[in-house]
This record gives sequence, structure tokens and C-alpha cells, in this order.
Amino acid sequence: WGATVITNMLSAIPWIGQSFVEFVWGGFSVNNATLNRFFAAMVHMMTLHTHGSGNPLGLASNADKLPMHPYFIVAYVVCYVPNAMGHSDNYIPANPMVTPPSIVPEWYLLPYYA
Repeated sequence: WGATVITNMLSAIPWIGQSFVEFVWGGFSVNNATLNRFFAAMVHMMTLHTHGSGNPLGLASNADKLPMHPYFIVAYVVCYVPNAMGHSDNYIPANPMVTPPSIVPEWYLLPYYA
């Protein structure tokens, strides 16, 4: 329900509403992928933006924490908009009816899977 309301609110912005909705959710359809993005974004904002992210050196003082680590900014771009970095080969939509070549077992191991 929350994702539907936010989608409708974003789409009401003049001139950029459609593009903004497609950027944030991937489209108007509120389905499993949309809900996964919504849940991931909400959990991320509740934890990292509230408490800050620890630094890579592992120091525990608050002075060494960043409110938003640059790694997470890049992760937003790569995870939410995978084609933005120009490497569309790394993001190929999955086909559930075909086993990916990377996990097809060798023929001589097939008796052990039976």
C-alpha cells in the first residue's frame, strides 16, 4: 500500500513525474520487484542514515563515521539503476525456465545429483 501511494504521489509531479517514477520504482506496476526496492530502501534509510555507517578501517569512534558512505551512493546507482554505469552485460534479466550456463553441472556429475 505504501509503495502504491508513493508511486501516485511521485507521478503527480508535472513534467518529470513519469520519469521519476520509472527511476525510483522501475515503472508503475507495483509487484514483487517494486516491493523489494521499497523494502530495501526503507530498511537502508532507517539504519544507515540514522546511525551512520562505520568507516572501512573499523575504528569505533563517532568522529570516524560518515552520515552516508560513498560506497552506498555507488551501490544505489548500481543496484537500483543497473544500466546507468554502462555495463548492461552485467544485468541480464533472469529466465526462470533456463538454467544459467555458470551452474550447469558437468555430465559426469549427474549420477551424484540423482
